[in-house]
Amino acid sequence: IPGSGHKYYLQFTTEDYQSGEDAGSCLATVQYLKTKAPPLVTIKCSHAKDQKQIQEEDKRLYEKLKHQTKPITGTDIPDSYGHIAPALEPAWALAVAGSSYIMWEKSTENVGYFLAQVKSAKQLIRKDDLIEFDYTVLLHELPTQEVFPCHMRLTWRLHRSPKVKYFCASENQGLEDGSGAESGSAAGILQERGANF
Repeated sequence: IPGSGHKYYLQFTTEDYQSGEDAGSCLATVQYLKTKAPPLVTIKCSHAKDQKQIQEEDKRLYEKLKHQTKPITGTDIPDSYGHIAPALEPAWALAVAGSSYIMWEKSTENVGYFLAQVKSAKQLIRKDDLIEFDYTVLLHELPTQEVFPCHMRLTWRLHRSPKVKYFCASENQGLEDGSGAESGSAAGILQERGANF
C-alpha cells in the first residue's frame, strides 16, 4: 500500500506490573507507516484478572494519590541500585504508563524506546478530580543507545486513560499530545489537554 510500511501480527502475554502475575493475553496488528506518524495498532486482550478487581485496584491507587496532603516528589527513580522507595512506586507506575505514549509515538520499524529512569517527579495537588504529575524522564533509544530527556505532564482521572503532554530535548518541536483516547486502567501497569509547562 503506498505510504505504508510493513504490517506485523503479534500474539503475546502480559503480566501485572506490581505482582508479576499473569494479567492476560493479547492479539495485535501493528502497521508502520513510511511517514512520521505513529504506528497503527489494533489490539484485543483477554484479562486474567476480573475487571471488578482491576477497577478496585485503580480506585485504591486513585484515592491514595487524591488524598495526599503533601505532594509526592522524587528524583532518580529507580536509583543507581535499581531500588524504588515504596512511597515513590505510584509516581513510577504512572511515569511508566505516561512514557509509553511517548515511546509509541516516537517508535518506528527500526527504532525503539525504553524508559531508563525518572529523573524527577512532582505531584501537583489539584482541587478537581484529576491526578497530575510533572516528570522529567530519560528514554533509551535502540539501536543508537542514545539516552535523552523528555519533559512530561500527566493527568489522570479515574476510569480513564492517562493524558500526556511532552517535549523531548532531542527534538526542535513544540509540545506534543501523546494522550490515550480510550478509557483504561492505571493500576495494571499500575494499567483535555493540560496546561502548558
